[in-house]
Amino acid sequence: MNKLNILMKSILSISPQYNFRGIGPIRNFHITKVQCLYAPSALGVDSYLQTRKRIKEQFAQYTNTFRTKMNDFVQDPKHMIFTEDLKNMVHLAEPSDLDLVLDMVKKFNTQKTEFRFGSFIFGPVVMRMFYFLDAPTEAIKCFDDPANAGFFDQLVSYQILLDLLYNHEMFDEMYKIFEKVQERRVNMTKYPKYPVVLILAACYKQNTPGSYEYAKNLWRDMSSLGTAPLRRSCTFMGALALRHNEPEVALECLALQTPHYITVRNIKVTALAQMGRVDETLPILRGVLDVDRPDKTDRHTFFKETVDVVREAVKNSNNKDIEKEFETIAKALQDRNLIDDQTLDKLVTSEITISVKKAPPHGMPRMPYSQRRTKILS
Repeated sequence: MNKLNILMKSILSISPQYNFRGIGPIRNFHITKVQCLYAPSALGVDSYLQTRKRIKEQFAQYTNTFRTKMNDFVQDPKHMIFTEDLKNMVHLAEPSDLDLVLDMVKKFNTQKTEFRFGSFIFGPVVMRMFYFLDAPTEAIKCFDDPANAGFFDQLVSYQILLDLLYNHEMFDEMYKIFEKVQERRVNMTKYPKYPVVLILAACYKQNTPGSYEYAKNLWRDMSSLGTAPLRRSCTFMGALALRHNEPEVALECLALQTPHYITVRNIKVTALAQMGRVDETLPILRGVLDVDRPDKTDRHTFFKETVDVVREAVKNSNNKDIEKEFETIAKALQDRNLIDDQTLDKLVTSEITISVKKAPPHGMPRMPYSQRRTKILS
């Protein structure tokens, strides 16, 4: 029964559209649909699950005995928590073990030892455990504990924690965590790119005057330091500005982004239309007709809602020539199936997957020596 419970959790945790809440045995198991931002694979949860499966198989007949021993170890000051102890417990943990894991992390991080020669980084692994067990409250408690100073000082640990909180719409908690991320300056950066994406996603989802002001202040600070945000950060900021009727802010946030991307293209056109600069939307609308071909799978489209915004702006312009040109373009887009019913909101909040490019084997040349020598001398 326990193995079946773990198997179902593993399957559901990999699924991009579901997170789970599992407490106790399988009869109490249920799922809750949530909208994730980063795919579990992008957070390394898949590798955590593989290790978890292997360790559970190794401890199949020993799990309860090991739990009892670890409970004794955290209570007895004479005993130490070793690297392998914590590593195994983090991969064996069930929701009922979370207090034990919290105690083990604290003792492991505070105990003084001259024998710890390894360099195993626990922060991301423990956060993946919290993510898998769907335990945002315990994750915050562990992250905030002063006794755990330095334990989670890795950018990926921040990303996993913020993503877990985003899944639960715990936006106020995300702001507090992000402030600590900025204070710690891991890797000498105040604005780590993936946490920035997540905090702007929180601002967008919360969509209040306060969250918009927070996002604008963050953007100003990044701009003053010359920080280049990721495209998803730009689209969150641009879409949020449109929601708050500041198309000029949206346009400025996307100034360095190419209209090749569907979100960027639609935000720019919408912003220009809302500003009454209808004549500038037409070249962008017409541009996709020049690049798309019937045999292409990656088609350059516009959202129907975007075209409707432009149509309304064209109508308000009272310019017959612009109106005629727009209708010609709109008909061509429609005939080529380049008008999409998808919405900007759905796409800008869609799940992010990160593909990792495999490096060539260590010591293996990327190309024959003669070719590399020719390339160097050319």
